[in-house]
Amino acid sequence: MLWAGFVFGLLGSFHCVGMCGAIALALPGAGQPRGRYVLGRVLYHLGRLSTYTALGAGAGLLGQSLQLAGWQQGLSIVSGLLILLLVALPEAYTGRAAAAVGLDKLLARLKNALAYFFQRPALGALYMSGVLNGLLPCGLVYLALAGALSVPGPGGAAAYMALFGLGTLPLMLALSLTGQLVPLRWRTRLRRAVPVVAVVMAGLFILRGLGLGLPYLSPQLTRARPGTADSSGPSPITMCHGGPGR
Repeated sequence: MLWAGFVFGLLGSFHCVGMCGAIALALPGAGQPRGRYVLGRVLYHLGRLSTYTALGAGAGLLGQSLQLAGWQQGLSIVSGLLILLLVALPEAYTGRAAAAVGLDKLLARLKNALAYFFQRPALGALYMSGVLNGLLPCGLVYLALAGALSVPGPGGAAAYMALFGLGTLPLMLALSLTGQLVPLRWRTRLRRAVPVVAVVMAGLFILRGLGLGLPYLSPQLTRARPGTADSSGPSPITMCHGGPGR
């Protein structure tokens, strides 16, 4: 399922253009030598990818603990249901939920830190701007993390989110380098496709979690028996290529 992260990021990058395109266009460093200008923007986007990868590792740790508790089959179903919930839930409600649990103050500090680095054209500051931008509330990232939750192991989940970030990279990097936005008509159409892709992904996760024994789509999930050599680690999950989950 790692490939799904890249595909989702690639299609979701049109959502990124609409939501974060203004930030990419406003990056400091205008008038610098061309090489430094390009490097600064590459570092900004690498900062985003670093954050996505770290968040993926965290989701993988949580998922691994649930897999060790015998939830590996249900976890894939839960991931699919979470994706469906996030698709149905307007982003405005995620902000209200954050305020309800006291995350609004943390978010205000995050924005202040982003503004601090954003005013500085140094290469390190541009990288940090990307790191902090990756922490801003984003429904698309939440959807990706919901999928990463059921990827076996922290390394696998981190790779899933790194591929998600790589999927967003071509369009967002081109935008920040050329200063040209995708025409509004196409941007609107492709943004509408994001929920459709998310629903398809959710269906695949749910189908996979059901363990119906269907090759590639819903392979039979197995669990190591207590006392065996594998009982100390995550329960193996049969992947679509037929080998043990990594």
